[in-house]
Amino acid sequence: MDLKSRDKWIEYAKAKGEVFFYTDMPEALWYTVEAGDKRRARLNCIAHVLASIPYKDVIPGKIKLLLRKDHGDGERSPHRKLHFVDEKF
Repeated sequence: MDLKSRDKWIEYAKAKGEVFFYTDMPEALWYTVEAGDKRRARLNCIAHVLASIPYKDVIPGKIKLLLRKDHGDGERSPHRKLHFVDEKF
């Protein structure tokens, strides 16, 4: 922590309060997370963000796949030309 900033703590808090007062509006809300316990603060923040996203079930119903048409040779590109993501799990 910047030691000189500790002397300005009250001024910073007042400035933050003014910013919130003038910019917190229905179209752009400010939220504060109590962060004494960082783990709980992060989980609460994640839960809040996820709860604010409208959710609807988008899983389609069952579909029946038709057989693929035969297009001749059907060879794939050689693996050496492809870029793979490392399998870590």
